[in-house]
Amino acid sequence: MNRSNTLFTEAKEILPGGVNSPVRAFSRVGGEPVYFNRGKGAYLFDEDGKAYIDYIGSWGPMIAGHAHPKVISAVQQAAENGLGFGAPTEIETTLAKKIRQHMPTMELMRMVNSGTEATMSALRVARGFTGRDKIVKFEGCYHGHSDGLLVKAGSGALTLGEPDSAGVPQPIAEQTLTLPFNDVNALNTLFSHIGEQIAAVIVEPVAGNMGMVLPVPGFLTGLKKICEDYGALLIFDEVMTGFRVGLAGAQGLFSIQPDLTTLGKVIGGGLPVGAFGGRREVMESVAPLGPVYQAGTLSGNPLAMASGIATMSIIEQPDFFPDLEAKTNDFMHRLEVLASDRGVPLATTSLGGMFGFFFSNEKPISNFTQVLNSNTENFNTFFQHMLAAGVNLAPSPFESGFVSGAHTEQEFSATLNAADAAFKNI
Repeated sequence: MNRSNTLFTEAKEILPGGVNSPVRAFSRVGGEPVYFNRGKGAYLFDEDGKAYIDYIGSWGPMIAGHAHPKVISAVQQAAENGLGFGAPTEIETTLAKKIRQHMPTMELMRMVNSGTEATMSALRVARGFTGRDKIVKFEGCYHGHSDGLLVKAGSGALTLGEPDSAGVPQPIAEQTLTLPFNDVNALNTLFSHIGEQIAAVIVEPVAGNMGMVLPVPGFLTGLKKICEDYGALLIFDEVMTGFRVGLAGAQGLFSIQPDLTTLGKVIGGGLPVGAFGGRREVMESVAPLGPVYQAGTLSGNPLAMASGIATMSIIEQPDFFPDLEAKTNDFMHRLEVLASDRGVPLATTSLGGMFGFFFSNEKPISNFTQVLNSNTENFNTFFQHMLAAGVNLAPSPFESGFVSGAHTEQEFSATLNAADAAFKNI
């Protein structure tokens, strides 16, 4: 028995399922999780010292690679001054200005501690501003684990094969209406019936929690127009895509101006963080300026702010995103060609430093139904072979993968060699 097995056995005695987040338990792929104790660049190292090429990146934040010297130094310097004050600090404003520089739609914003908190707060703001109760989301999009959003969710809930969560009161769930992703006609029909009751439409502009699914042409612009026509707010959940698919996020790439945006992951460089913001008139609804209450003891924590600022300064370099996107796209293209050569159906997608792949003949994958129809058993087999070969992929077919600035041709070549061997077993 290796040390990971021992630690998992111990953890199950005190943590539900032995983990602090469900997907980590490997329930979807079988086997037991690997315990890591160190990361550097493109690699993670487990408790027995084995190295793994990492394509999870702490689920997205490690865009510069693990333990980047500039980020570590910034956090160390911040820690020397104290871990938190529960009072305003200049560093909160510094990071907020950086965010607004690249996402000008976020005229006013507030820092929080997680993506779940950001989306939960944005929905409260939308309801408070519009005076309406109903929210629209899309199948397969995951916006955190707040009660009103665990309705046919993707990612963590889907990984366990339970698309709805127990413990969510029916009256709360009834305020959330779920439609197929990439189906603007369905949204138009819904609004034509009850548009005056809908406070907001929330969407991952690039779905990253049912695997990675890109928006079809016209989908996002259609959402924007419908919301404008009916006086509802459009919320872009860019917790994953923000500063991951490009320096201006998905909203910059697709030239859409949402009313509200939620962020997380990259803006904290690996430390707990979130943010929500948008149009000034909407955000002026937030206390102390308005009646929508939101607060947080650790919001704007100086360590997270320092880590975020250092990470942002790295990705702001002119060649960072062009290089990141080029190597991510090339990696996925080579993987798909390799699978084809081995007679394995594989559909891949990528944007910026995000990627996804499905064992499917359908190309492109554009909705939740197609995702569910992909061959998850093939994924599980592939995952286990890759893990044994020292390649760390997300332990679920319903998650995105991430490339960092630290990944080089050496890592991609080694990964593709391992994939070639894995494809032979499918």
